[in-house]
Amino acid sequence: MFSRNTIDVNAAHVLDNAMILDVRTKVEFRSGHVPGATHVSLDSVAQRKGWIARKAENRTILVICRSGNRSARATRHLRAMGLDALNVRGGMLAWQRRGLPVRAGT
Repeated sequence: MFSRNTIDVNAAHVLDNAMILDVRTKVEFRSGHVPGATHVSLDSVAQRKGWIARKAENRTILVICRSGNRSARATRHLRAMGLDALNVRGGMLAWQRRGLPVRAGT
């Protein structure tokens, strides 16, 4: 089940001026991520809140993981901290199924 604080991968792909925050592990991120995504693992989100807020520069934060579960948790946490965050529904699995661009490495 998804909350209203989600965005479809197609809409996420074309949303201008958004920050994509990938909350998977470093290994997962390096295996393939959305081009231009910023990596902060889920367990580091709370500690890096200030850095994330500065990096987002008042933009919407699109949070992504493998399937949407970890990113949903991160989205709830970021929104509770007052940041504008949306969970990318279906995560990288949905992103790749749609044939959207993926970049490997860092």
